[in-house]
Amino acid sequence: MRLSRRAFAVLATATLLAAPAFAPAVAQDAAPEPLPSLSLLAPASAGSGYDQLARVIQTVMQEQGLASGIEVENVAGGGGTVGLAQFVTSSPRGPAALVMGFALVGGVLTTQSGLTLADTVPVARLMGENDVIVVPADSPIQDLAGLVEALKADPGAVSWAGGNIGGIDHVIAGLFAKAAGVDPTQINYVVHSGGGEVLASILGGQTTVGISGYEEFAPQIEAGELRALGVSGPERIPGIEIPTFQEGGVDLAVVNWRGIAAHPSMSEEDRAALAAAIDAMVASEPWKAALAERGWTDTYLAGEEFTTFLAEEEERVRTALSDAGIL
Repeated sequence: MRLSRRAFAVLATATLLAAPAFAPAVAQDAAPEPLPSLSLLAPASAGSGYDQLARVIQTVMQEQGLASGIEVENVAGGGGTVGLAQFVTSSPRGPAALVMGFALVGGVLTTQSGLTLADTVPVARLMGENDVIVVPADSPIQDLAGLVEALKADPGAVSWAGGNIGGIDHVIAGLFAKAAGVDPTQINYVVHSGGGEVLASILGGQTTVGISGYEEFAPQIEAGELRALGVSGPERIPGIEIPTFQEGGVDLAVVNWRGIAAHPSMSEEDRAALAAAIDAMVASEPWKAALAERGWTDTYLAGEEFTTFLAEEEERVRTALSDAGIL
């Protein structure tokens, strides 16, 4: 399923969701000239959502002959702003791109970063992902109703393991509490630098619940080590029998998004070549298979539409952060 810019507007309401619309598939007349190299910076730790997207881009583009010598670098910290700063101030020798998304928009706002996504060149929004709330298999919390009950009894006693401050995990945790009738500023949110740390925290019993992208918990859910309480999107992930928040009685629907931006020093020729390679990648069968395998949604948006989306997204995220009690 391909969602338009309208479908990914983050609204300052209890549901935080706009109605979906559909865009036509990308047409390809001829394969573009392959990029001789590409540096991808993921502004989070290995195993994070940004890292996963970077690795999929690396694999698919190389397999499809769209680029060679793709290197991925992880730079965690500051809600993605440490990586953003390193990316913008670097002097790459060839084409370079930054993996970015909702979390980085939020990270810039919460850290009041001097560098923003306006210091990069937008290329494309690539995919969307449901967050999922999980508990250890032996947790007394059996479902979303049980989580709501525990939050109402003592919000501080329920600790949430999630990603950076102001990121999608933090926003969803705050909006979940608000939708459940609990003051979002009272939640006990424990920041982790990536999905691996979140997983270790929840499996180790250091936190009550974990919240992250579905793909980061999928192996443990399938193995029965974690129990999934609900997914954040408006619909279930195809083939995955986990109820949505709304099905569980919590009036909230949120979908994360991620994409890439080019380095500001890249030539127009290299930017055009990168955009053409990305355009070809999202039309390829391996990319579509990767989306399906990970439970990601096709949200491809490029060119001026993506630039416009980013300009509007900052205000939507600012409102969402305020509603979640973060700003």
